[in-house]
Amino acid sequence: MSYDKNNIAVIVLAAGLGTRMKSNKAKVLHELLGKPMIMYVAETAVKIAGNNVVIVVGNQADAVKKAVSDHLKVFFSVQEVQLGTGHAVRCAFPCLPDQIEQVVILNGDVPLLTSNTVIDLLEDHLSERRHISVLAVEVENPKGYGRIIFDKSMHVDEIIEESDANEEQKAIKTINTGTYCVQKEYLFNSVKRITSNNAQSEFYLTDIIKIGNEEGKTVGVLVGKDPEEFVGINNPLQLVSAEKILKNRLGNMT
Repeated sequence: MSYDKNNIAVIVLAAGLGTRMKSNKAKVLHELLGKPMIMYVAETAVKIAGNNVVIVVGNQADAVKKAVSDHLKVFFSVQEVQLGTGHAVRCAFPCLPDQIEQVVILNGDVPLLTSNTVIDLLEDHLSERRHISVLAVEVENPKGYGRIIFDKSMHVDEIIEESDANEEQKAIKTINTGTYCVQKEYLFNSVKRITSNNAQSEFYLTDIIKIGNEEGKTVGVLVGKDPEEFVGINNPLQLVSAEKILKNRLGNMT
């Protein structure tokens, strides 16, 4: 199924500092092959939605804005206080054009995700007429990631963050990549219902899955094919690992 870029928006979450990077530089400004990681995500977003891209900034907002706006035309929204991913998405709402019907949500610290994979998610979401679709992936070591919880019928029940998971749930290898496609109207309504009643006292965007199920909405998952696309960068070792993957990818394209 093809889609109309005019009806699609992308929100990129890029407000965090990233203390585990052990640097005073905002996490998304760290470079891969000489280019800030936020640029890889922003370029993917523009391929999906043209100018209908909102980047949520916070820490070192002006520097992040400049890094992107020197090259791309996008909107920016400021998350003054980092209260979680659900709150960050809500900060972007005023920037979304009225005609938008579907919203794709990406993370600024997952720079290896390709536009083709995001398009697969979007087209699967539209063809199945879902309210919410989440992009998942199977990994050997799921430590640090939210787990996709399925019911007995393999329907998506909820996403559990690791800090809230029990030992059985931590053994699950299907993880949330933090990439979503959501009907705009449902996103607006569900994000307002998120609470901070969890181990981190944050507003988790993942809660819209559970809220959707409670409201009888159509919730689904697309499982990505290449775990390397979903490598999140939270520390210097992961940055080095992502750069190696990117070098290999570019080498295979020549």
